[in-house]
Amino acid sequence: MNTTTPHAGPHLGELLARWVSPDLIALVSRVAIASVFWISGRTKVEGWLTLTDTTFLLFREDYALPLIPPEAAAYLATWAEHLFPALLVLGLATRLSALALLGMTAVIQVFVYPAAWPTHLSWAAPLLYLLGQGAGRWSLDHALRRWRG
Repeated sequence: MNTTTPHAGPHLGELLARWVSPDLIALVSRVAIASVFWISGRTKVEGWLTLTDTTFLLFREDYALPLIPPEAAAYLATWAEHLFPALLVLGLATRLSALALLGMTAVIQVFVYPAAWPTHLSWAAPLLYLLGQGAGRWSLDHALRRWRG
């Protein structure tokens, strides 16, 4: 009597591992975390990149950071919330962009909203993945590497 089970094909785990590839995880991570920072950046401006009076007020009163003037912090944070998410969506300079946004997340956690660690941890997870694994094959980073040989 044969006690082995006939193999009818790949197991569900194998199918899911093929479908949920590292490239898909990287793409979803890039778009998901980019949207968080992009939306935040858009609340700070009128038009394309004109900072609002409210933004300067927030950086003077609510987001007061040590060692950096509030006006400079307002500009730097707002520009970063526009530049790095755009780069992440394109998959261009992905590790640099992830590192920059991870640094912003750390500053927000330590100096602005220390009680919001669950939210910041959910931001850190995709950023850490991108920092460690890169943008994946569906990115300009990958296309440029292939082009350069």
